[in-house]
Amino acid sequence: MLDAIDKELLKAVAGLEAIPKGAYNIRKNGKLLAREVSANIEIETNAEGSGIVVRVKPGTVNESVHIPVILSQADLFDVVKNEFIIGEGADVTIIAGCGIHCGSERPEGHAGVHEFRIGTGAHMKYVEKHYASGPGKGKRTLNPVTRVFLEKGARAEMELTQLSGVDEARRLNEATLAAESSLLVTERVMTEGKQFAESRNTVILAGDDARAEVIARSVIKDDSRQDFHATLEARARSFGHLECDAIVMGNGLSETVPALRSLHPEAELTHEAAIGKIANDQLMKLMSLGLDYDEAVDRIINGFLR
Repeated sequence: MLDAIDKELLKAVAGLEAIPKGAYNIRKNGKLLAREVSANIEIETNAEGSGIVVRVKPGTVNESVHIPVILSQADLFDVVKNEFIIGEGADVTIIAGCGIHCGSERPEGHAGVHEFRIGTGAHMKYVEKHYASGPGKGKRTLNPVTRVFLEKGARAEMELTQLSGVDEARRLNEATLAAESSLLVTERVMTEGKQFAESRNTVILAGDDARAEVIARSVIKDDSRQDFHATLEARARSFGHLECDAIVMGNGLSETVPALRSLHPEAELTHEAAIGKIANDQLMKLMSLGLDYDEAVDRIINGFLR
């Protein structure tokens, strides 16, 4: 069922060596490749046929669902709209991501629109990786949209990673937090050559004692460019923090625009941002331990993106 390219892509974006155990939905070249459900996790095609609906039963714990997308078909731009309904008190991990293998001069791309509704007291960890490879020179595009709605006391952790091969990426993240809920978003992006990545984030703290933290780590190499925009809007007594750091190498360009909007007198919003090059003292220290220049740079970048 899986050829060598499929296996390479699944390993890169979802850590899979083969078809996983438990609940999963694997999409290849715009079509369903394989699907399995479990006693507590249901997956079905939505009414429009444009994606899937994943339902996690209330109280489900220690379960995961894999929903990777892989592409290797020239001139295909695959668009899916997925909905996730996490039941009250559940604790689940969702492993997503998209891998593209380009073997021609023709473009390939994917846009995944994911909407999460996380029930009262539930916890979701969402892991999404984007990756592109192949000998072709066709443009590789990934444009994800993520919308998260957290009910009272719900928690969400989101790890969003793009480290290789994507020519253009435009990400949109939106979240609304009810009372006592919390959100942690960690985004890691590396671009090189003439690649471009844009991330736009809006988090609304709508309920008392809601907490949100958005952390972005960017490495911009060669002539690539990254733009990062983030807005925290507090409508209740709540806490929010933005942290945006970038390392620029070569002729890379970076634009970081953090925005804080306090619409409640007891809201607490903070941000910090830094853009710069690798410090010479860091390089010298590592090179004094026996690493050459490239090895030292790689060590610093890997630590920064960890």
